[in-house]
Amino acid sequence: MKRKEFIKTTAGFAAATALTPMISCKRKDDKIIKEAVELRKNWAGNYTYTAKNLYEPGHITEVQSLIRKSDTQKALGSRHCFNNIADNPVNQISTEYLKGVLDLNEEAMTVTVGAGTKYGDFAPELHQKGYAIHNLASLPHISVAGACATATHGSGVANGNLATSVAAIELVSGAGEVIDLSKAANEADFNGAVVHLGALGVLTKVTLNIQKTFEVRQDVFQDLPLESLTNNFDDILSAGYSVSLFTDWQNQKISQVWIKRRLDHQIKDLGTDFYGAKPAEKNLHPITRLSSENCTDQMGVPGPWYDRLPHFKMGFTPSSGEELQSEFFVPKVNALDAILALEAKREQIFPQLMITEIRTIAADDLWMSPCYQEDCVAIHFTWKQNPEEVSGLIRLIEAELAPFKARPHWGKLFSMAPGILASNYKKLPDFIELAKKFDPKGKFRNDYLEQNIFS
Repeated sequence: MKRKEFIKTTAGFAAATALTPMISCKRKDDKIIKEAVELRKNWAGNYTYTAKNLYEPGHITEVQSLIRKSDTQKALGSRHCFNNIADNPVNQISTEYLKGVLDLNEEAMTVTVGAGTKYGDFAPELHQKGYAIHNLASLPHISVAGACATATHGSGVANGNLATSVAAIELVSGAGEVIDLSKAANEADFNGAVVHLGALGVLTKVTLNIQKTFEVRQDVFQDLPLESLTNNFDDILSAGYSVSLFTDWQNQKISQVWIKRRLDHQIKDLGTDFYGAKPAEKNLHPITRLSSENCTDQMGVPGPWYDRLPHFKMGFTPSSGEELQSEFFVPKVNALDAILALEAKREQIFPQLMITEIRTIAADDLWMSPCYQEDCVAIHFTWKQNPEEVSGLIRLIEAELAPFKARPHWGKLFSMAPGILASNYKKLPDFIELAKKFDPKGKFRNDYLEQNIFS
């Protein structure tokens, strides 16, 4: 796949390095075997994992055995995190073979999947049986456990992040014990454990709430005047079930507005003048100059939820790329002021920027979610891969957003001081105690957690 076919994501500013080959433990004939492999990187290719051993268990008993035998390890999902959150200098336990639909409970309206299952792997099957989950991220290629652990999200003023679909989890603790938590039976620990940042154990199963399936149409408008957004902020972001704004911060305009609407909701004609924006005449990529070949269908053509809520199609594999990504959440009540503060820095931001996306996420009760008890707006940046320049811009953006209680996406690039993170997460002390309860020997701690959570 060519570089320009997709907004490709990346991880840290500098790849970690190692001088010796990794050791991978892959499955063959239901046994774990070891083989030397090349240095392993995240999906974007700019972060190299330092772990000397990669284990790929296919059953929960194997996960238990690995944890009991090791003093330190980290779970590894689909490798879509862009920093060192999933790294460990010694051992990683991959969830790649812990996947598949394990149970569809139509009476309880839940589906249980293996932790390593990707949304794109089970969504079509779920739809065929007449069901859906409430939302999806822009990419369907991410694993369920990894997305929930980092509070990854879709969009919509009434839609919580992907972790808000979780009804129950099964994880293996630092003692190698199987822990079952559910919102119904263990609400306190459950609310702390869903967005767990890899600090509590290795997830093996996730149960998600489902609903009846639905169809979505997607309409795109171009060149929304910034003044119009300022004057109609809430109405524009509420115009659909899910709304995304794309901008390069130039010309006092939002370059594209993507409006995704459920056909089972009352739909009105958006007309040919959407607050000053004009309808697109063809399918578009978020970066207008790029091909829309791999983007989900637009132009109001109806389709199933799983093929419209993401921005990109499930039927292709994202390639590695040359971009860096960061994202910051601000309380919705502060969002317009935050956007205008960044607009004032447009001349500094633009030279290193590929695109910014702005989306809404509803409040939740998950302790380490950036949207804990606050509706939020997320401001996402896809950068050119110029680490030094981008690092400076991230610090600039964090400074501009500091008055608005900004919180970073846990799996993307940020430089926010631990003290500031702590001040913006009032449940952090409770989360630390929960981590000690599930992992008293600190087997799942790593440099990321030590710096951002436990410091």
